[in-house]
Amino acid sequence: MKILLTGATGYIGKRLLPQLLSRGHEIIAVVRDAARFQIPQNYSDQVKVLEHDFIEDYNGFIPDVDVAYYLIHSMSSGFGDFDKKEALCAENFVKFIDTTSCKQIVYLSGLTNQEKLSKHLKSRQNTGAILGQSRVPLTELQAGIIVGSGSASFEIIRDLVEKLPVMVAPRWLETKCQPIGIRTALQYLTGVIEKPETRGNNYQIGGPDILTYKQMLLQYAEVRELKRAIFSVPVMTPKLSSYWLYFVTSTTYSLAVNLVDSMKVEVVCEENRIREIIDAETLSYKKNIELAFTKIEQNSVVSSWKDAAVSGLESFNLGEFIEVPQFGCFRDVQKVKIQSSVEKVKNRIWSIGGKTGWYYGNFLWQIRGLLDKVNGGVGLRRGRTDPEKLSSGDALDFWRVLDADYARGRLLLYAEMKLPGEAWLEFQIEKNNGVHHLVQTATFRPKGLWGRIYWYAVTPFHWVIFKGMAGRIVE
Repeated sequence: MKILLTGATGYIGKRLLPQLLSRGHEIIAVVRDAARFQIPQNYSDQVKVLEHDFIEDYNGFIPDVDVAYYLIHSMSSGFGDFDKKEALCAENFVKFIDTTSCKQIVYLSGLTNQEKLSKHLKSRQNTGAILGQSRVPLTELQAGIIVGSGSASFEIIRDLVEKLPVMVAPRWLETKCQPIGIRTALQYLTGVIEKPETRGNNYQIGGPDILTYKQMLLQYAEVRELKRAIFSVPVMTPKLSSYWLYFVTSTTYSLAVNLVDSMKVEVVCEENRIREIIDAETLSYKKNIELAFTKIEQNSVVSSWKDAAVSGLESFNLGEFIEVPQFGCFRDVQKVKIQSSVEKVKNRIWSIGGKTGWYYGNFLWQIRGLLDKVNGGVGLRRGRTDPEKLSSGDALDFWRVLDADYARGRLLLYAEMKLPGEAWLEFQIEKNNGVHHLVQTATFRPKGLWGRIYWYAVTPFHWVIFKGMAGRIVE
């Protein structure tokens, strides 16, 4: 199919794209800023980019498509008139899509079963009503909290539990909701375009658990093996709650206001007809939290990639969609211009570790390995299996190779040392305006308060070691 994907750089859009590509679909990605959207290197023939913001009318070339995903959301853009912006975007989109040969619009909305809705949920409901006026049949999927790394609501839960051993929280923590995992949501989003009977219908999607927000926080703590205490107080106003979220978590104040407003409304499914049509895997809330802490960001594409290989898409390159987690993490990024041969730099990267060492501060690396071994870790004794070659799955000192794509100049390692969190080390050769750079990124996802203390304690050493290592690699 030829598919129009709006919101391609958003939370859902970025995860939906590899799922659709793995099924062999041709994608027209609609983005506000084409510079922010990177077409996967091996799929340029499957992906086209259309730069447009539907806050304005569209007067350019209109491609014919079979399906259109409407994933445009304006809640985080402000707390004033975002609902008017969302309505205008939907109206302009309808005018656009009605001129195409599109046969189905797929829209991911919010659960709106209560009579009294928040401004955010009213806007989602109104957007669905506007899209429903199109001549193209609408399939609307209504969901509550989506559990997955990067989801706004999930990141607030992560920040609160990871940072605060004791929480004094507002009354909305007793509000019930029915969370759904990102993997299940993606299965429904991809499944409805293969089921013509879903056209012109609305479906509510949710996981098997109905929980209060307090239960969600405590179950998150159980999965992460963190001891947390939560006390609810009746005197915290919505405004104070918003400030509380804003200062404790990484959310913006405008988004905090809208989320707090929505958290006072129960979001529980009243029907589950979609399960009779699409056989999606519905996992528990705890299981979805575990999956949110996988080593790679896009491992949800693995199953669809295997299916695609069976159906003849053997060239589908999973490595292009493996990403280091972006949320709840600390980073050290070193970007160095490559003055010498790019091939020589690649060869140095692919020779790292083992007898070659880490190019800078090898004595400090050896001390770190010794400390790890004393604490029951693997230390540096594993070395490497081959002095020049690296493949996904190889052991490399106290790292594990997740992705080794020599052609693309990318090496991604995952730390298997003892840490109060998780760590990744990535080497990537990038080319911009004819100039090559080595981008070396160390990422650390802390576990609880001790993980944060550890990162701040070793930051001075990291800065010296990582800066020196990147410089030596490109020399």
